[in-house]
Amino acid sequence: MRKLSQHYAYTSIQMHEAVARKAGFSGTDHKYLGFFLQKGAMTAGELSALTGLTTGAVTGLIDRFEKKKLVKRKFAEDDRRKVIIEPNTKNIMALLEPLYKEFRNRSEKLIASFSKEELKTIETYFIKAIEIMNETTTKINNK
Repeated sequence: MRKLSQHYAYTSIQMHEAVARKAGFSGTDHKYLGFFLQKGAMTAGELSALTGLTTGAVTGLIDRFEKKKLVKRKFAEDDRRKVIIEPNTKNIMALLEPLYKEFRNRSEKLIASFSKEELKTIETYFIKAIEIMNETTTKINNK
């Protein structure tokens, strides 16, 4: 099971790397767009805390996204020293949806092939595995 889980993780990295290149990004930049889709607008500091990237790396990331019109910097209304990074969800989805369309369709068919009991087992595994990964990340980051 451990080898299969590792193989899944490595294959996921390869696929997402291919998607990133096709979308005009290097590395996993495109995955960081997912944080914006999931959480919405945030400050560069919040993105840094979320990703573990340095503030300098986050600035470069935001610059790259801004050039592609995927995010926009905006001053906070209550404090003009604070800059909010707002995602352009429409542009992000227009860029990434075509690259994931077939994968998503095939994944949905695969999921539909499992019984409710099997899906519950798979869901339980992922929930607990995510919890372990989050705990491990926090532990490593706090050392």
